[in-house]
Amino acid sequence: AVSLGLYSATFFGLLLAKFILYSAKPAMVPTSKFSSSSIDETSRRSIPSRRYTLKAALAGAAGMLFGNGGMLDGGLFGARSSDARAMIPDTEHSRSIAPTGPVEKVADGFAFTEGPADDGQGGFFFTDIPKTSIHHVDENGKLTLWTDQSKHANGLMVRDGRLYACEMDGQVVSYAVAGGDRKLIAGKYQGKRFNACNDLDLDSKGGVYFTDPLYRAPQPLPQGIQAAYYVTSKGEVTRLTKAIPAPNGIALSPDEKRLYVAPTQQSTMLVYDVDAPGKVSGGRKFCQLTQVPGGRNQGSDGIAVDVRGNVYFTTAVGVEVVSPAGQSLAIIDFPKQPANVTFVGRDKKTMVVTARDTVYKVPMPIAGK
Repeated sequence: AVSLGLYSATFFGLLLAKFILYSAKPAMVPTSKFSSSSIDETSRRSIPSRRYTLKAALAGAAGMLFGNGGMLDGGLFGARSSDARAMIPDTEHSRSIAPTGPVEKVADGFAFTEGPADDGQGGFFFTDIPKTSIHHVDENGKLTLWTDQSKHANGLMVRDGRLYACEMDGQVVSYAVAGGDRKLIAGKYQGKRFNACNDLDLDSKGGVYFTDPLYRAPQPLPQGIQAAYYVTSKGEVTRLTKAIPAPNGIALSPDEKRLYVAPTQQSTMLVYDVDAPGKVSGGRKFCQLTQVPGGRNQGSDGIAVDVRGNVYFTTAVGVEVVSPAGQSLAIIDFPKQPANVTFVGRDKKTMVVTARDTVYKVPMPIAGK
């Protein structure tokens, strides 16, 4: 009788909880010292924080399942909850990197946005992977389709009038920003095509660091493992790392003495010492990302770095900012889960985030590198 009573109470309690959580009007995720300061009502969406808390409780059993993006490029699939922000300490340093204005929606209606890249003229590029397209937003906010034949381009970066792109069809290429001609930078390593090139960073010597995970790759993987690579300005390719579980975002520190790699399938972010262009050593843990309640092994997708060396990781809880020493400083919240992040504008103090079918921007106090 006692067991039956407990079972009944639990059953009806769950029914009541479900009714409260799913029938109540969605609550706005509260802003805090760790969230973007007052997301305006016109661009902000209601996020049912209580509902996401329930999903977070089930996340450990269900795995990472979030958003409508699908496994396009290792998108993070964990239930989001503002509760995770409370896990970051309130310090003077963390407050100094808080956004200086509201999050604004730049554009929406895409399939899955990725690869934001400063164009050096006050605007930026970004990709829509399933649509094989690259879009451009100019300094005045005008949106144009730059190409619809991108071969599933993901990460982008501009240097010396050329737009570099990681094509998930297995190449790293560059386009002339003015003319659009396409040049192959790297397509093979040891005679085999890459798995599905994902994200990249450029060094001052003309080389390209890039990741090559499994997303959209043929099976079995052409390279056999998932890793990070470097290609020189002469086209010589070096594999930099051993196997990494879904290496995704990649970025150099401002002095180019460190290389950060963000795996999607683990919560531990990695850092390597750069001994010379294309030569790294001392791979080790850089930081442990904040997890949503009940989450586990939720990694990162994209990375950006500011001029002070702080590292910005897109995660299931927002954009987590980590100091060069590996200390979590803040989490910047967005209406939708971020996939990638960069800094744009004449002063490079505008953070641009691609988030599922939408692109957002928010002013920041520290410029990107």
